[in-house]
Amino acid sequence: MVWRRYPIDSIWHEMDEMREEIDSLFRQMSERGRLLPAGGMSDRMLPAIRGEFRVDVREHDNDVIVVADLPGVDKEAVSLQLVNPRAIEISCERSDEREEKGKGFYMRERMSGSMRRIVALPTDVTDKDARASFRNGVLEVTLKKTKDAKKSRIAIE
Repeated sequence: MVWRRYPIDSIWHEMDEMREEIDSLFRQMSERGRLLPAGGMSDRMLPAIRGEFRVDVREHDNDVIVVADLPGVDKEAVSLQLVNPRAIEISCERSDEREEKGKGFYMRERMSGSMRRIVALPTDVTDKDARASFRNGVLEVTLKKTKDAKKSRIAIE
């Protein structure tokens, strides 16, 4: 290890380099099919492992529709906020507890975490007449296009 003038900065820099190297190795293994086949399971699983979620944004005549995949999340744990006329924030908490008993063993697992993403929108929108629904782990938000909008929360039906 090389000591630099500022050892604390060096540690964080080295950790960033290690993380980038590990991400690169996972990408290489995925591309070669040794971890998960590219274009299949890896595209669905790796974002969830990293605490990310997929989002689609569509623009229609008077609306902008945002669809987010939030598997394993309860509706009550999802929060939406119009950050500015061109961005919406989707955040959620996820937790899961499993218990398994059998002859000669007992297992209990807990998983929890939070996810947050600010989604850029193609045009200015408003929260007036906004609609949001959450079914089977899929969040769909419909926002009206506008010329003037403000920051606000959107209730999920």
